[in-house]
Amino acid sequence: MGYALAEAAVAMGGKVTLVSGPTSLNPPLAADVVVVETTDQMHRAVSKRFRRTDLLIMAAAPADFRPARVAEQKIKKHAAAQNLTLKPTTDILLSLAAKKHSGQLVVGFAVETENGPANARRKLKEKNLDMVVLNDPTETGAGFDHDTNRVTIIRPGRRAEVWPLMAKSEIAYKLLEKLSGML
Repeated sequence: MGYALAEAAVAMGGKVTLVSGPTSLNPPLAADVVVVETTDQMHRAVSKRFRRTDLLIMAAAPADFRPARVAEQKIKKHAAAQNLTLKPTTDILLSLAAKKHSGQLVVGFAVETENGPANARRKLKEKNLDMVVLNDPTETGAGFDHDTNRVTIIRPGRRAEVWPLMAKSEIAYKLLEKLSGML
């Protein structure tokens, strides 16, 4: 969805910065692309640009955990520990939404596989977001590795809007039109 949103925003005349992990997808030519590999790198890249941003749309949790210790070299099978210790990553949306200024919108995409609307509403409130776009990758034709998606729009004090399965590009334009009316 991120690349579809970036492409739609460029086509609609927006100045777009796309902060992305490695992918085989081609970004829009007019977008400023920043490639990152870790959540910490993503946090730094987005934080550096956030103050000058009118609209931030990103995954609500690009990664929830990371290894507590990163090996300098390959861990051999015979030397591998039985347990992998994880620690939470920085919550990028939470940290940035706490700093948003008047007129700035912060939107999170949330992937949920159970209790989606309730979890999305909790994220909306806890992270001080203006909108959560909920998607369930277990639904046929939705989520990752598809050109289509089915999303639910969650906003404070409003009923959830369940959008039917449609092309990601169509969702991107429809979402950006809705958000432009909120700016």
